[in-house]
Amino acid sequence: MSKETTEFPESELPESEDNTEREAAEKASKDTHKEAGPKRPHKEEEEKPSVKAEIFSWIRVIIGAIVIALFMDFFIIANAVIPTGSMENTIMPGSRIIGFRLSYVFTEPERGDIVIFKYPDNPSVNYIKRLIGLPGDTVEIRDGLVYINGSEEPLEEDYLSETPLGDFGPYVVPEDCYFMMGDNRNSSNDSRYWNNTFVTRDELVAKAIFMYYPSIQLFEDVDYGID
Repeated sequence: MSKETTEFPESELPESEDNTEREAAEKASKDTHKEAGPKRPHKEEEEKPSVKAEIFSWIRVIIGAIVIALFMDFFIIANAVIPTGSMENTIMPGSRIIGFRLSYVFTEPERGDIVIFKYPDNPSVNYIKRLIGLPGDTVEIRDGLVYINGSEEPLEEDYLSETPLGDFGPYVVPEDCYFMMGDNRNSSNDSRYWNNTFVTRDELVAKAIFMYYPSIQLFEDVDYGID
């Protein structure tokens, strides 16, 4: 007697066999994910190192900027706020100016320079005036006009705010010293009134270069037509 074999169409496969194939497919899928590698860290965990690095980078930049600014302020430039009107109308009260500390390292002070210097009667205070008398000069003020070395003609000072008054001197400027006066000649505490009349070379701080507040103005050299 022959053994009968029962065949099922594909669409009528027994349910048990269909489940077996599905489970095998799911298991294979899980095994594939496991072999793909370790689980990637959370996005926030990835960002933490980069945020810290950026913060430290900014801290380094800020510290570097502060160091450079301090170096510039102490050794290269002098940043000054003008508190009084002794230099009107050239420099008004409240103006902010920049001076170059190295100017007199490379060149000699010249008549007409606007100079920041240590006040001879109190070196802890800085003053700003115009340099009028050079070493070896004889400076005399008659009727408010300045005469240098016995000249018959006074200095031409177009920058003065008003007609100056008074007689002072004569003053003989010592070696390595300078005679200073404000442009607001009738309202300036300067070499005419100090106990220590002259500013020494060592007391010069910087040559004023330009004003940056309330407006920008370059301080130009003055040619008096004399040596």
